Amino acid sequence: MRRIGYRDPESGKHYVYLTNNFSLAAKTIADIYKSRWQVELFFKWIKQNLKIKTFVGTSKNAVMTQIWIALCMYLLLAIIKFQSKITKSKQQILQLMQLNLFEKRDLMALLRGDPIKIDKAPENQLKLL
Repeated sequence: MRRIGYRDPESGKHYVYLTNNFSLAAKTIADIYKSRWQVELFFKWIKQNLKIKTFVGTSKNAVMTQIWIALCMYLLLAIIKFQSKITKSKQQILQLMQLNLFEKRDLMALLRGDPIKIDKAPENQLKLL
């Protein structure tokens, strides 16, 4: 085993890595571990923010598709939150949208909490007796 010490110039923290690779430079190995850590942080962020508990499929395409869909949904929520300038969290916005999924209603009125306007039935609508 090879023990490598590395001091991060940005944070000043000292890291120690164990590796069985004797041919690469210490800086290269430290960079590889830093990249691996970024991948771990990315998946932690996905679990916390995109609410992906399990993956539906096991193929690369299935996993990538599920991540892309979740990312698109997260970005849409962030855009809605930014443009509406409301104080609700993204989770609260998502819950409101889920509860009113099949309601034909203005999104901004829903987010503001405006009461639902009940329209009169059109004149040519059939009435049940």
